[in-house]
Amino acid sequence: MANVYNTAYRVKVDTQTEAERLTYNIEEGAFVTTSAGVWTVHNGEWVKIYPQAGAGTGLGWTRYDDTVYTSSSKLALADGVKVTLPNNGGNIVRSYTGIDYYNTSTTKVLADTINDVYVFTVTFKYSAPNANQTFLRLQLEGGNGAPYERVGQDISVGKGNDVEHEFHSVFQYYVDSDFVTNGATWKITSTGGAASVWDIIYFIQKTQSYA
Repeated sequence: MANVYNTAYRVKVDTQTEAERLTYNIEEGAFVTTSAGVWTVHNGEWVKIYPQAGAGTGLGWTRYDDTVYTSSSKLALADGVKVTLPNNGGNIVRSYTGIDYYNTSTTKVLADTINDVYVFTVTFKYSAPNANQTFLRLQLEGGNGAPYERVGQDISVGKGNDVEHEFHSVFQYYVDSDFVTNGATWKITSTGGAASVWDIIYFIQKTQSYA
């Protein structure tokens, strides 16, 4: 006689609140549905398995366009002087309403939870009178001024005489407690001569949430 197999399984899980979920004992393989999504326990921790993006997850993206420093009003960089790369967020586009990874008032880049992962795209235009010795240094600094050593870039000036150049670069990083508490700031320095930057855009995407 041939074996008979079930071809469908139906399991109904009652919807709980997030507060109730956090009171449950950690049991490997448990499933809980809350208003925030579907959770399971894996390796002794709650892991959200659905949804992985969108409202309620903290995952998504926001684009911030600076409208102060434009081709008619460029940000002047003096030789050797480190300044904050400004962005007033005069134009903002979000993947969904209410999501923010940057404070336009404090110019601080934001983070939610320790070990969250972000992808940050920076674009702007720049120029310098002298290309022979001038370069720009872009660096992300934590709230206490400590640089994120690998989140930065030296930018060469290919042509002088204030010829316009385009900069576009993508950085990936995870955040520590200082970043979460105090935020971080993009700093830019022109070395070897004066320079100008304008049309600054930040595109920030949160790709992984530890919480």
